[in-house]
Formats: sequence, C-alpha cells, structure tokens
Amino acid sequence: MSEENQNIQSAPAPSPAPSLPETPRPERSERSERGEGRGRGRRRDRDVDSDPNRDEVVEKVIFINRSSKVVKGGRRFSFSALVVAGDRKGRVGLGLGKGGEVSDAIRKGGEVAKSALVNVSLSGSTIPHQVYSHFGGAKVLLRPASPGTGLICGKTVRAVIESAGVKDVLTKSLGSKNAANVAKATLHALLQLRTREQILTGRGLEHRLKKAA
Repeated sequence: MSEENQNIQSAPAPSPAPSLPETPRPERSERSERGEGRGRGRRRDRDVDSDPNRDEVVEKVIFINRSSKVVKGGRRFSFSALVVAGDRKGRVGLGLGKGGEVSDAIRKGGEVAKSALVNVSLSGSTIPHQVYSHFGGAKVLLRPASPGTGLICGKTVRAVIESAGVKDVLTKSLGSKNAANVAKATLHALLQLRTREQILTGRGLEHRLKKAA
C-alpha cells in the first residue's frame, strides 16, 4: 500500500455538526390568530366591524326583485331590494335600494331605511290598541295580544313589527300580497298608534294623568 493511501486511512473522521434545538411550531389556532397559514385569520380581521354601535339598528331584507333591459349586446339585469331597519325599541323605517348587483341594492336600501327611521308608540311588548290600515291593494289589521302570545303574522308583516320592537301581536293581512304594499301598510298602521297619555295630552286633559298617578 502506498504512503498516500496510508495517510488517508489514518486521518481522523470529521466530527458531525452540532444540531440546533428544534423550535416548537405554534398550534393552528395560534397561527390563525396571527394571520398565518392560509389567510383565514386575515380575512376574519377585515370582516370585523369596529363600530361599537353596529348592533343598535338591525336590517332585514323583505324582498329582492330582478328586472332586465334588452340592449344591443343582450340583456342587462338590475336589482331592487326592499329593506326594513329598526332598533327594536320603537323606531322603524323602510328603504328601497337599486343597483346592478344584489349587494349594492341591499346596501342602498339599508342606508335609505336608516335615514327614514320614525318613532312608533308601543305599550310594553305589544301595541296599545287595534288599528287597521291599507296601502294600495294591501290591507293590514293589527290587534294587541297578551304577553307570551308572540308574533302571529306573515313574514312581511313580521319583519316590520319585529324591527319596531313588538313582541306580542295578532295580525291579519288582507287584499294584495305585494310585499312592498304590505310592508308600507304595516308601517302606516304602526304610525297610527297612540298611547293613553298621548291622547289625553292632545285633548288638553293632562290633569287626568295626574289624578290617575
């Protein structure tokens, strides 16, 4: 064996590189909170509304209508949305929004409804007296109910009176079933409500309120 081969065999083997301590990988929940992973945490953060008063006024979509217009290139669609807004404490409003997309129509309708909020007279969880109203071909009858009865009404009337804050009522919808006319007739019926105090004050009989108290 040659002298070079002997030197190669007698050379000491290189020592292995020191291994670094493994850092623990954060759990999936921790990564989602910091916005890592697949981006779910970042999308959640963008969707959160920082307005503290966002729960005061609620919005409900009553009806969405689609209309089309024939143009040279084909059909062009547009949407209209009827939205009701209320704070469930005696304030309610209706709004109609139109747009090329459903989301735009709902957003515009909600803005109109919030700007058109009106006060409604309530008696606890129900209405103070029976009331009848009509708008176009739609006719709505509202009657007070005892606590625990609930909302006995259709979906259109329910959306309006529930947004106003009524919890117990008996209703009947007559005539046309057009959602816009039924909603407007319900709103007009709510605006006709008057409490005992309001009636006596309007007649100049405030002294009866003091005697009753």
